[in-house]
Amino acid sequence: MKRILIIPVAIMALTIGAQAANAACSVEYKAKRDNPLKLFHDVAQVNGDCNIAAVTQKLEKRLKKKGLTLLKVLSVKKQ
Repeated sequence: MKRILIIPVAIMALTIGAQAANAACSVEYKAKRDNPLKLFHDVAQVNGDCNIAAVTQKLEKRLKKKGLTLLKVLSVKKQ
């Protein structure tokens, strides 16, 4: 009887752990595009760690693909 309860509890714990690892952050930032100069103030969703260093690195890569340069991360909020 105890074995039957252990398996669902273990599966539930693994699922919750996986969801926590993929937590999303809401990042408010400023960016620019040159030639002609255009400034952006926006909010983006970033998965993973919600610390400034990790978010900045991921956001810079994402914006670079769009031809933008990250100027400043204004805030990071865990969702």
